[in-house]
Amino acid sequence: MVEDRGFPRCMKCETGILLPLSDYGRDGAPIQYKAWVCANPDCGFNIRIDNGEVTFGRAIGQSYK
Repeated sequence: MVEDRGFPRCMKCETGILLPLSDYGRDGAPIQYKAWVCANPDCGFNIRIDNGEVTFGRAIGQSYK
C-alpha cells in the first residue's frame, strides 16, 4: 500500500491517493507534477498537462519513447 505523505485523495474512487509524476520537456527542462495518477489500480483516474492543455481520464499505458 502507498503511504499518504500528504498527497490528495482521489475524488473519483475515494480510496486511492493521487501520486505526482514528473517529466522532461522538449528542450530537456524538468516539468514537475506534469501528471497525477490514482494509486488504486482499479480506478485508473489521471490528470495531466500536455502543451498547456489540462486533460483527465485518458487511458494510461506504457510509453515506448
